Amino acid sequence: MTTNQPILAVSDLDKTFTMHLQGGQGLAVIRGLSFDLHASECVVLGGASGSGKSSILKMVYGNYAVDRGKVLLRAGGIDIDIATADPREILAARRHAMGYVSQFLRCVPRVPALEVVAEPLIERGADPMDAEERAASLLSRLGIPERLWGLPPATFSGGEQQRVNIARGFIADLPMLLLDEPTASLDARNRRVVVELIAEKIEAGTAMLGIFHDAEVREAVADRVIPVEDFTPMVRAMA
Repeated sequence: MTTNQPILAVSDLDKTFTMHLQGGQGLAVIRGLSFDLHASECVVLGGASGSGKSSILKMVYGNYAVDRGKVLLRAGGIDIDIATADPREILAARRHAMGYVSQFLRCVPRVPALEVVAEPLIERGADPMDAEERAASLLSRLGIPERLWGLPPATFSGGEQQRVNIARGFIADLPMLLLDEPTASLDARNRRVVVELIAEKIEAGTAMLGIFHDAEVREAVADRVIPVEDFTPMVRAMA
């Protein structure tokens, strides 16, 4: 179910990378990308590796600058163009309107896994005990045994770290969530859990923009797929 007002409206987006080791040559990655994302919708960025999918997520999140176009975010009391917003506005948008689950866990060393997962809620003013209770529930669902909760995730396997990463990304109830290959290093059981978590977020009204190379997961969660290669000059030129 969608509403008339999109949470995210991307229009005429262009991105070029400067290749400093090749004499400053420009590499056009995205040209003319436009799409909307509504509440309770999961839109998937489709295409081969290297087609620019992760770059799109990073532009939406404000990690990459935009050459041209708009990235309008209207949710959680935020109404800004990420493409032109200053760093303070982007940080406010991340706090109140959009989360990001990357392929890799980045956290302060030596902080226990339970605290790593609970931190986004505590940062937003939640009671620490309530936040840790919710963190424990997510870690349990994702198959992280209680004996590991007091240990830093840096000591975990790659799959365990990714599950901690997913729990941290899903713990806050934000209007929009960006997902960059969240199931890449997971077994079948935990892939199913992530699909369930996505479905629960969608049911609660969250808008999702994601990348899923796993075809089964993609088919299970996607309301529609944007063929990124249609907006990738290099791919079009080779076709």
